[in-house]
Amino acid sequence: MVTSAASGVGGAGHTGDVGLVGGVLGVLTGRTVIYAVLAVAVMLAASRINVRQLFAARGWTNPLAVIVVGALALAALTLVPGMGRSVNGASRWLYLGPKSWGLSFQPSEMVKWVMVLAVAWWCARRRGLMHRFRFGLFPPMILLGTACLIVVVEDLGTAALIGLVAVCMLIAGGARLKHLAWTLPIGALGLAAALIHSPYRIKRLTAFWDPWADPAGAGYHPIQSMLAVSQGGLTGRGLGNGIQKFGYLPEDTTDFIFAVICEELGLAGAALVVGLYMVILWIGLGIVRDCKDTFGRLVGLGVLLTVGLQAAINIAVVVAVVPTKGIALPLISSGGTGWIMTAFALGLVAALDNANYLQAEDELEGLLLEPA
Repeated sequence: MVTSAASGVGGAGHTGDVGLVGGVLGVLTGRTVIYAVLAVAVMLAASRINVRQLFAARGWTNPLAVIVVGALALAALTLVPGMGRSVNGASRWLYLGPKSWGLSFQPSEMVKWVMVLAVAWWCARRRGLMHRFRFGLFPPMILLGTACLIVVVEDLGTAALIGLVAVCMLIAGGARLKHLAWTLPIGALGLAAALIHSPYRIKRLTAFWDPWADPAGAGYHPIQSMLAVSQGGLTGRGLGNGIQKFGYLPEDTTDFIFAVICEELGLAGAALVVGLYMVILWIGLGIVRDCKDTFGRLVGLGVLLTVGLQAAINIAVVVAVVPTKGIALPLISSGGTGWIMTAFALGLVAALDNANYLQAEDELEGLLLEPA
């Protein structure tokens, strides 16, 4: 699907010169396929990790502490002038090696998934104290606030997602709603500051209320997205036959790829995509339900919440139900960091399933060995 969307500008008018064989080789050796292979490899590797070992380690011997500090430091580096790679005015990426290589990664993606592990670890470790504010809720809220403060400067959508997922996990971990309500004014002030800091975010809000007030400016994006969705009909124009990707719809391979899916594959294709997400969430919930330990359950819940909420927010943006945000469609939007990190997180859920299976086998073996 990414290849189809990308063919709108880069591939137009050149297939005849390259030829069928050259075109196929170009796709197979392109970044999209390479990222997909890496994502599958990372997911398989993550499925072999002993997730519960992260919970067993204490203090600075726990690798999670180093990972959290490292991820936040890398995200902070994107704010240093000259350090980050800027795309469409947002500096969210860091270069991997010399700039001439053209390789970069998005630290905020790392922060998003690391926070799931960190919140799960704290809630499981302080399970008996999460109902108290000072010793239970306050420390993870400080970490959450730090993470969101760093990320929100360049990426409001991801910061909001991190905060929403973390709050849901804290509630599941035993935090009181009353205590969380005390932090709402601080969150509201932070959101207001983020909007004031970036005037284009205010324009996105006004465009959401009335995109036709400025159809060539702030309203252009949602209008073109809705047009792509409406033109797809029930079965779509056919894979690769979309029109909006030919320079009309911005970010057609990333944040708005679902609009291309709707145009080319129609309502049937959109339903298939949503259905696949539902299958992932359903299987994941079954794994979480079978987990015997609090840490495993919260890790699985955090991963599923992140994937599910991110997909829901992206689709809602594309169909203009919520204001435009720079948030990708998990496992579909173009982006190597997003694919690899999401695959890694889903691999951890698979690792939980493996642990559940081994634990069930051990319990069964113990029952069989017990004397009658």
